[in-house]
Amino acid sequence: MTALEIDALDKTYGTVRALRDMTFDVRAGEIFGFVGSNGAGKSTTMRIVLGVLAQDSGDVRWDGRPIDADTRRRIGYMPEERGLYPRMKVADQLVYLARLHGLDARAAHASMERWTETLGIAERRGDEVLKLSLGNQQRVQLAAALVHEPDILVLDEPFSGLDPVAVDVMSAVLRDQAAAGRPVVFSSHQLELVERLSDRVGIVRAGSMVAVGGIEELRRTEHRRWSVQGPPDASWAADLAGVRVVSSAGSTTVVEEDATAAADVDQAVLHAALAAAPVREFALVRPSLSELYRDVVTADLGADTGSAAEATTARGAA
Repeated sequence: MTALEIDALDKTYGTVRALRDMTFDVRAGEIFGFVGSNGAGKSTTMRIVLGVLAQDSGDVRWDGRPIDADTRRRIGYMPEERGLYPRMKVADQLVYLARLHGLDARAAHASMERWTETLGIAERRGDEVLKLSLGNQQRVQLAAALVHEPDILVLDEPFSGLDPVAVDVMSAVLRDQAAAGRPVVFSSHQLELVERLSDRVGIVRAGSMVAVGGIEELRRTEHRRWSVQGPPDASWAADLAGVRVVSSAGSTTVVEEDATAAADVDQAVLHAALAAAPVREFALVRPSLSELYRDVVTADLGADTGSAAEATTARGAA
């Protein structure tokens, strides 16, 4: 069942169109990676989901119903600009936030203990937030998003500034939340992490969703490529029917099938390479999320009216 739906959102700041027909969904039990350049509209979308901003048009729905104030109390939100009280002690702050979301005192205290333990900051419960390292402040911010046991998680750059150990801890928490059936949407510029953690990814450009799907789905290309390591140069592939040489560096050659390629052209490639020299590696080449991202966000930029100006102007708004 679809849990969180963002349907045709539009948002304009003055002459800047920050969102244009922004549409995607985040399913129950799914981790959705939300990626795009600064000013692309990620934070604006999240703030509309939270009710911090109002859209000009479009809808946000939870299980098919418009999101209202009661539903928003069940969202765990982690803003990009951290929203903690710097001089308040960690435990007091988390209990206070849990009570604001409707937990009674006992449940709020128990949840605070659970999440500070899980996130490795139990020994910091009596410290003021301003006295913590940036990484530990980030852990407290995630605890603040989780302490009221939300039904939905919306996290804006949750991995920013974290060391590798803290990244692993936070990743495990997000996987556990998704495994419990909660939809999780997070934005990040760390594309290798997004690729590793996400069930599906949405790539945003100039306020619109321009690519969305599972990692393997997005990595599929129109024409297959193979990397062949072994023959000392690419001469073995020069006259091979159905493929062209994309690159050649030393003993590694990358070839791509063309429109005339037969279904079993991969076998022809391998046989031709073996006839030239022993083959040490033969592998299908698929683009990484980083390569996909670069291709998508730079494609047809001239067609996005005012996109460069919008990206600069909307940076503060989005």
